[in-house]
Amino acid sequence: MPRTIVMGDPRFFSVRGGANPHTRNIFGIRKTVDADRARRQWHSMAKALIAHGVEVLVIEPHARLPGLVYPANAGFLYPLEGCPAERKTFHLANLLPSRAPEREVYRTFIRALGFATGDVNARFEGEADFFPAGSYMLFTHGQIERQRFVPTLGFPPWKRVYGFRSDEATLGELTRIAADRTILPLELCLEAHYHGDTVLCSFGPQREFLLAYMDALTHQSREKLRSEFGPNLIELANADAALYAANSFQVEHDGKLSLFMPLGVSEPVCQQIRERGVEPILVDVSEFLAKGGGSIKCMILDLGPSAELPNDSESASFRAERSYQRLFERHA
Repeated sequence: MPRTIVMGDPRFFSVRGGANPHTRNIFGIRKTVDADRARRQWHSMAKALIAHGVEVLVIEPHARLPGLVYPANAGFLYPLEGCPAERKTFHLANLLPSRAPEREVYRTFIRALGFATGDVNARFEGEADFFPAGSYMLFTHGQIERQRFVPTLGFPPWKRVYGFRSDEATLGELTRIAADRTILPLELCLEAHYHGDTVLCSFGPQREFLLAYMDALTHQSREKLRSEFGPNLIELANADAALYAANSFQVEHDGKLSLFMPLGVSEPVCQQIRERGVEPILVDVSEFLAKGGGSIKCMILDLGPSAELPNDSESASFRAERSYQRLFERHA
């Protein structure tokens, strides 16, 4: 079924907070974005998605909120699919303090689309850490740290502590929201993979298959995955994980499933995906990973099947106004 997604206009994409290991060099200095390259990559990805039947809605840019280019952190729609719009609620994330002002931008946008909204109170960063896989909802979490520089042996004689983005304490709220699904909590352990969608990607007709970078999970969490997913698990090597191979997004078009993946993912991984009936499509979004710490899925907020969006006149009008084709006709 055709899907509707939200992407964030890249006009002001930059490294403002430097809140993950990809945003700074070894000396802790924030990196500089190649704005033209980022815009070219963003438009190329949007057009490729549209060519595969995806409806792309674009959230407006704000000069002081460059993180809007990564809307996967906005929250999550539940249920995502399989029921009418009036039974769905968008649960807004409680973001990292430097990105907290984004919450009201997302709230206004989602309500204009016709969805009800609610707030998650614990520290939590949306569908980047809470997403379906087979019969489960996966919830990834890690230790929340005060971001800071600390002394260390070596060169340079300091390092930056980043921590993770979703607190384990969120589980109680998520359990109440998704009471009809079994939630599988998993703990992250590598700061370079600070969200679960950089470590895990479900795909297939029922999202029954799972790409997984096991080294980014604690031992107990790895064992949980192996026990629950067994032969449906594809374990990623370090090189593919470093490209954020798990930060991918599945679409269906003309009866075929495709998985949008970062350019450079190895042929053995692509072949394993093809063997499961899904075609990999490689897209270059390297500027967003190298400078902002996010790849394909980070740049997408999934609103599920297009047919299940609100269709009253006001919602439909807003949806048309924020469509990629309407906003960027010269790129379409």
